[in-house]
This record gives sequence, C-alpha cells and structure tokens, in this order.
Amino acid sequence: MLQSEQVLQNRYQLQRQLGNNGIRQTWLARDLQAESDGESLVVVKLLAFGGAVQWDDLKLFEREAQILKQLNHPRIPQYLDYFCIDDRSLWFGLVEKYIPGESLKEKLTACQRFSSKQVHKIAVEVLTILIYLHELNPIVLHRDIKPSNLIWGEDNHIYLVDFGAVQDKAAKEGVTFTVVGTYGYAPMEQFGGRAVPASDLYALGATLIHLLTGFPPSELPQRSLKIEFSHLVNVNPSFLEWLQKLTEPAPEDRFFSATQALTALESGARFELVKQNKLTPELNNSGCGINSIAPVPEEILGWNWGAFFMPWLWIWTNQVWIGLLCFFPSIGIVMSVILGSKGNEWAWKSRRWRSIEHFQRHQRGWTIAGLLIGAPVSIIMWVIAIVTVSKAFRAFF
Repeated sequence: MLQSEQVLQNRYQLQRQLGNNGIRQTWLARDLQAESDGESLVVVKLLAFGGAVQWDDLKLFEREAQILKQLNHPRIPQYLDYFCIDDRSLWFGLVEKYIPGESLKEKLTACQRFSSKQVHKIAVEVLTILIYLHELNPIVLHRDIKPSNLIWGEDNHIYLVDFGAVQDKAAKEGVTFTVVGTYGYAPMEQFGGRAVPASDLYALGATLIHLLTGFPPSELPQRSLKIEFSHLVNVNPSFLEWLQKLTEPAPEDRFFSATQALTALESGARFELVKQNKLTPELNNSGCGINSIAPVPEEILGWNWGAFFMPWLWIWTNQVWIGLLCFFPSIGIVMSVILGSKGNEWAWKSRRWRSIEHFQRHQRGWTIAGLLIGAPVSIIMWVIAIVTVSKAFRAFF
C-alpha cells in the first residue's frame, strides 16, 4: 500500500496522490536527486500488475513510457525514468516532469466558463502539439484528448498530458488496435479499433465544445450522430462551422490533418453549407493542377501501380496531363516511373474527389487493371522489342 512520504527507488518521495482509477495511481513526488528545487517535483505513475490489471493494460503502460522517451516538445511532459518494484506485488513506475497548473477539467468543475477567445487559444496550442505528433515517423496518435488531459500551465500555455492511450503505428486498412478512449470525446471509428489523425481532431473538437457550453459532449443532444451545440454558444459563424467540421461523425468529412485544421482556424474561413446543415468535405480544394499548394493526405501517399503499368490510360481519368509525355518514346519509360512515384499526389491535386475512400477505391481499381492487363501487355511489348532488336542486330552483323 503506497502512502505519502514513502520513497521509491531510493529517489522519489511521494507527496500526494493526484489520481487513482483502480488500475493506475498517479502521485506528485519529489526527486531527491534533483540538482535544484525547481526541478525536484515530478509525476510518478504507477501500475500494480496482477488482479484486475490485464496484459493490455501493461502493454499500454509500457508503450506510454517508450513513446514519451522519444518525444521532445515543450508542451508535452518530459520523460525522466521508468522502473519496476517487486515488493510483495509487482509495481511498474513511469516518472515524468511535473507541469504546474490546473487541468481544464478542474477549471470546469470549479464552474469556470471559457470565453470564445480562450477556447480559440486552446485550440491553436493543442493543434500545434498535434502537428508535431502527427508528423512523426511513425505517426503518434494521442487517442484520449479531453479536459482532464489538458493542463493550463502557470506560464499561461496549454500542455497535453497522459499518453496512456497513445498509438504509435500508422493506421492501415484492415488493421485494428486496442480500443481506448473516453465516451463523448472519442469518435465512433476509435471504438471500432481504428484511429487516424482526424480521430484526435474530433476529440479536440468535442473538448472545445465542452469548454464553450459547460456540458460534457455525452450530455448534449445529437442528430445523425452530430453533436448539437450551436444553440448553447455565442461565437462567430466561422468558428462555429469550424467546430462542426472538426466533429463530423465520419472521419473523411473532418479536416484530414492538424495542419489543415489550424490553417482554417487562423484564416477564419467559412465553409460551404449544404443540405441538412452538413459541411462540404474540404478533402481537396485544388482541382487546379499538380503545381498547386493544396495539402495531400498522408493516407494516399505511396506507389501507384496503375499509373506505372498503364500510364497511357491512367492519365485521362485522373486528369494528370503531364503524363502525356509517356507517349514520347525517348522518355516514355522514365515518365512511367515518375507517374508511379508521384501519381497519387498529382491525381489528388488535379481533380476533385468525394472523399479519401473514393480516391483510394479509384486508384485500387487502376492497380488491379495495371497488374492484370498493363503488366502482361508491357512484358509482351518488351519481349517483342528485344526480339526485334536482336534480329536487327544479327542481320546487321
């Protein structure tokens, strides 16, 4: 049984308990080996293995430690130590830097209401953190953004804490992960074991709605799985529509990246409204050619076999007109390789798509056609060309 003033690892003296959810305990502690008093306060997270604790809980705990150790961002708690204690029961401990301040949940519990300006500031700072996480390789998804995991620091900045649900693998089609998240804040696809960058954006949007309305998202009415909150807030129309887009039920209807969400927020852009008050998906705002600066979703990047094996047909349906160069014998092969490498990016920018899934289905069809038709035709043509050249060579000599 842990108690105040107890010293762990001959180093960490427990001060007071910050949280206890039955599986984990979180303590404020003092690092007795710290070089200065200003660096002595730390947070110690402890997991007692056995009993109600399952292997999945331990895996998530170890993953949190491994990922925190690799992160380096001023608004994410710094990893300090990881240890194991075998004292009648087996304890695993994670130590990280203490962030002085209050969680947004504590402020809400104290009946503090947040202004539109404050919520805008929180949105910007959290999106900046998410941009860092989502651009790592492999991508890091937090998967549990909510008021209790956001700290309003004494330096007036927002910190993202508790990486206990973190995922450090890129989401692939057909692959599922441990189901985690908090009801009301986590999107539906996450409870299906699938998480993408837009999942963190939904959780952020639900959190911001909680701050503005004072009500948890789970207590707000819904229509077609969309959170209904506009009647409870007084914000400018562009910010309202931005929040609505952030919390679209379908991930393909949200912003596809934190960068795009931040750009839209700071520009104050309005979104085109269509029937049933649904926001038009802005998955591709380009349609103006491969030289445009329209962002490209990470999910679609990769080699395009359809463009590589059937460049002479693929270019027409994807409107990538630079591919016409493949008809020139002197550079045709080179152009096919370039199309295979850049085809997905260029096709995304060259025409409009209903969703990422629509784009992926279209390119998947071309991949099948390329492998079944384009590849055999290319092999036959190469064989004919080699035989012809060989005959010509022998006849000449």
